Amino acid sequence: MNGHTPTPGRGSDEQAALWAARLEGSALSEADRSALGAWLGEDPSHAGLLESYQQFSSDVGQLLPRLASQGLLPTAPARRRRSPWLLAAGGLAAAGLALAAILAAWPGPSSESLVTTAGQRRAFTLADGSRVELNANTSLLVENGRSERRVRLANGEAFFVVSKDKDRPFIVDTPAGSVRVTGTIFNVRTQSSSDLDVTVVEGSVQVRAGSSGSLADGPVHLGAGSELTEAPGAGVRVRALGNADVDDAVAWRRGEIVLKGAPLSEALARFAHYHGRLISASPAAASVAVGGRYHLDDLDGFLSDITRSFKVRVTQEPGGAVRVSTADGR
Repeated sequence: MNGHTPTPGRGSDEQAALWAARLEGSALSEADRSALGAWLGEDPSHAGLLESYQQFSSDVGQLLPRLASQGLLPTAPARRRRSPWLLAAGGLAAAGLALAAILAAWPGPSSESLVTTAGQRRAFTLADGSRVELNANTSLLVENGRSERRVRLANGEAFFVVSKDKDRPFIVDTPAGSVRVTGTIFNVRTQSSSDLDVTVVEGSVQVRAGSSGSLADGPVHLGAGSELTEAPGAGVRVRALGNADVDDAVAWRRGEIVLKGAPLSEALARFAHYHGRLISASPAAASVAVGGRYHLDDLDGFLSDITRSFKVRVTQEPGGAVRVSTADGR
């Protein structure tokens, strides 16, 4: 029989450690199962102790390769993964305690809150070395954990250059879905639970549905030069982009917006979000197709251009709101 069977007379913690090792290392015999049941029945706290040691064993097992690579373990990892609690069972309790001390000292999940205001773009370097650029009126909550790196983007636009870490995927959560990578360069924009735009510059990503998104058929894999868009009433669309198109998609990083036959309503929504203002279009004006390269900071210039080019009327309403309609007021 492999491993060590816990015996009477040992302390509760050591018994729990030994049972965790037995449960992980091999199948229990009938006698072992009876002994385990008897031990669990001795004290209600035993079940909780056992669960804690099993979880600890799992955590240490995940950390061993990283600790070894950083020179924090005295020997190379064993060929076959064994529970760290077998160390205690074999009389090497000090080694087990050393691992426990390392795990306790290992940094736990840390969080960062990143925010931009109207008309503001900023770049940040995260704790893991990844870089992120935020468009205006965007907020991120970054959680840097042991097993994953998670970013929550509720509303706005962000450009990510993710440092490679195959053991800790980088996940961007939005109301419309999530984007999962281990190391790549991509852009994400979202404004609602049914609105998502993902552009991959380098590497690849996996996009999954959100709680109310329409990516119901499973995750979508995107490679470099691909774009996924999800819009209300339009569903999900994936298309390949040329280098120039990829550059145009992230032109906001230079303070620009490139429009290629986009509905006027979409163009106005981009300017409205950037400036933090209410800008709307009448139904007749909303569908006008707009093209051109514009500076995001120059809202007045954009409004003047569409007034000349498309014969629309721009009305400045009380409180700073802007309303665009056709020349005849429709």
